[in-house]
Amino acid sequence: MIELHFTRTNGEADKAIDRLIEQVGSIGQADLVREMILAALKAGQEKNDRAHMKLMNTTMKEMRFTGKLFGPYNAVKKVTVFGSARTEPDETIYQMAHDFGRKLVAEGYMVITGGGGGIMQAANEGAGPENSFGANIQLPFEQKPNPVLIGNPRLITYKYFFNRKVAFLKEADAIALFPGGFGTLDEAMETLTLLQTGKQPPLPLLLIEEPGGGTYWTRMIRFLKDELLSQGYISECDFNLFTCVSDVDEAVAIINKFYRRYHSMRYVKGKLVIRMLSQLNENSINKLNKTFAGILEPEGRIAASPAFTEEHDEPELMHLPRLLVDFNLHDFGQLKGLVDEINDCQC
Repeated sequence: MIELHFTRTNGEADKAIDRLIEQVGSIGQADLVREMILAALKAGQEKNDRAHMKLMNTTMKEMRFTGKLFGPYNAVKKVTVFGSARTEPDETIYQMAHDFGRKLVAEGYMVITGGGGGIMQAANEGAGPENSFGANIQLPFEQKPNPVLIGNPRLITYKYFFNRKVAFLKEADAIALFPGGFGTLDEAMETLTLLQTGKQPPLPLLLIEEPGGGTYWTRMIRFLKDELLSQGYISECDFNLFTCVSDVDEAVAIINKFYRRYHSMRYVKGKLVIRMLSQLNENSINKLNKTFAGILEPEGRIAASPAFTEEHDEPELMHLPRLLVDFNLHDFGQLKGLVDEINDCQC
């Protein structure tokens, strides 16, 4: 048995993998494809049980198909909508979700839902089949594709919840949470955890409350303050990570504002690079340095920057102006505040 390594120390095995990649042809990111092949071979050598190998196999297949499904729409911003599958069409919150989907499409967004009934169906109905994605899940009850998505080429059914969650967040430029059951609360906490820890870049996270005295999210926020914040389990700045609204026009406006100037971010050589649609002047950058000094490394700065050579894998973004931020990798609620301030700057 050949002891395999991810480094190029595998002799004939490396040559065989290279020949396979060359023979198949048109392989993008060949270095990563090589490592995936090696990971599969190493897993086989390690005598994992069949259940584990099936999990690896299905996960790879589901994530591959996720990329295939969403890839052609990378240039279009998308909003993931969560909420109860049990909400009925005659309920006010159902109509809100329908209107939300319709108004998002009018602003140029596409809509991602879990593909089921209730709130998910309402949002897909509002968006229309041509602007809808469905990330469905195999369940023994309740979760069948809604009529908008039956036969839709943008419907995918997952076996594993964790792969489905990756799709929900990876492909989203904003998240909207309507009232729902355990699944909705799970998605809410998952999203908040990823935002709080920086595993998910900042984005608009909207808690949609029923107008005229809805209590679903307001009681949840009260719990977070009375139990989690009061005992130091979370920080005050974590409340910057989401916004509770009871009007879908306001919700759409918040999403639009978030992308008024901000485009995206990534880390290069341990530094945070914020890409923008328009440049900030020196006075505005100086103001950001004063306001957000607390989230910078000691002696750190926020400064205008050209694109890094490491960003050449995103050539379509190389022309965008940038801010280089010596971020402390800790205060992600305040980082969301920095993005908000960048969008608020008038110059």
